[in-house]
Amino acid sequence: MKALAIDTSNYSLGVSIVDEGKVIGEYITNIKKNHSVRAMPAIDQLLTDCDLKPKDLEKIIVAKGPGSYTGVRIGVTIAKTLAWSLNIPIVGISSLEVAAAAGRHFPGYICPFFDARRGQVYTGVYKYENDQLINIMEDQNVLLVDLLEQLKVLNESILFISSDIDIHWESIEKALGKQAVCPAITERNPRPSELALLGLDKEGENVHTLVPNYIRLAEAEVKWLERNK
Repeated sequence: MKALAIDTSNYSLGVSIVDEGKVIGEYITNIKKNHSVRAMPAIDQLLTDCDLKPKDLEKIIVAKGPGSYTGVRIGVTIAKTLAWSLNIPIVGISSLEVAAAAGRHFPGYICPFFDARRGQVYTGVYKYENDQLINIMEDQNVLLVDLLEQLKVLNESILFISSDIDIHWESIEKALGKQAVCPAITERNPRPSELALLGLDKEGENVHTLVPNYIRLAEAEVKWLERNK
């Protein structure tokens, strides 16, 4: 099966194509440029480099959030448009689960997170069991200080995976000491090939009902609700 994976949910932009269990192409950048301008050209270039046309694709897999509101919308919209126009299955995967997948060979708990500003993070806790990534603590938006208090009781090493690790590592290390493990720089950006692997065997979703998972409302939406109680 030829599957295209798309992740624009955060700072990194990633697309990959897998074919029968083999990664035949992968493109990742971690630079400050507009995903709305670059995502489709990246997909087009990757298809060209892999000698494929859109009609050759058999499945679309997309990181559906949480993360940047705009970034999540871009990726999900592109994925749904491709799946609908090509009449092929689509699968949405948690962006935090994609990040956690980099900890495949870590024996303890894996805590992916994205900075959510004002001392908050989008996060969850995962662990590999029999080569399957299991969700231990559901994805949520939480104050980092509260998260660290919850993680202390796990009494096991925790690998923190995030492209925002430098923002929060001092606080993490201060709270958890040697229990906290910092990833290598090559493990911090979500891999679109891991996204593809996570979605390959999942059943396709209804393209019309698949929606982004923002976890929390945008600030503008919160203010609108407050004004229109």
